[in-house]
Amino acid sequence: MKSLILRALFFFLFASTLASAQDVIPLYAGTPPGSEPANYPEKQYFSNIWKTEVVTNVTKPTLTVFKPTPWTANGTAVVVCPGGGFMALSINSEGNDVAKYLAAKGVTAFVLKYRVAHTGEDATQEFTALIGNRQKFQETVGNVIPLSIADGIAAVAYVRQHASEYGVSPDRVGIIGFSAGGTVATGAAIEYKPESRPAFAAPVYPATSQFKGSSVPADAPPMFIVAATDDQLGLAPDSIGLYQAWTAAGKSAELHMYAKGGHGFGARKQNIPTDTWLDRFADWLDLQGFLRKPAA
Repeated sequence: MKSLILRALFFFLFASTLASAQDVIPLYAGTPPGSEPANYPEKQYFSNIWKTEVVTNVTKPTLTVFKPTPWTANGTAVVVCPGGGFMALSINSEGNDVAKYLAAKGVTAFVLKYRVAHTGEDATQEFTALIGNRQKFQETVGNVIPLSIADGIAAVAYVRQHASEYGVSPDRVGIIGFSAGGTVATGAAIEYKPESRPAFAAPVYPATSQFKGSSVPADAPPMFIVAATDDQLGLAPDSIGLYQAWTAAGKSAELHMYAKGGHGFGARKQNIPTDTWLDRFADWLDLQGFLRKPAA
């Protein structure tokens, strides 16, 4: 009996290690399209301003894979795009923590480090100084936004192309993004090509002014949208407008607009209803059939 228990414990620990193991995949070979070779390194540190771990100066996009355990894997994959005003990436609460949650639901998650603007010692400090002046902010990040969106589209295409290697279905690859990453996810849901169409898109408190005048595609994917009314960046109307555009075009959409939560709640715990939005996202994925294993 003791030997049986020890074997079961070993198997559990091995499976847990396997599930938490992560591969880091370069999104492009060489210099990404549209960029010049960069001579400054990527940086990761804890931001005292944002109270979270951030990544800055991304010039070579990557995907970090979070795999579910083999017996829970359901064939669905999602690209996770952290936010950070196109100047940084909130890599944990809007990236890795979300990926771990989804992997526990059987989804293979790919955290995308997309290209962001070149910043100095502390990108979050620079963002705080710039965000009050929209013109200067746009001058800082305007050129990189199309590149960030291109990275999101390329990430979906990559996962679809390599779906069999990860045990997922190419027609079950979606994208979720937060704030600036929500802009990336929205772009992926609007500007895709046949090989990069996401199966679903989930913009979380996105900025969508980039897409004013854009048409909702005829075969647009279903969309799940989350934001808070008290968003201190004033982005709540962007989520409402996106929902209205999708439904006016006759496309499936679900909107959760919380009374309180601010901007950037991600997977943070604040002891308010936004703490459970990920569960609502899982409910929606299940309703759409993405948490169920495809029929053999």
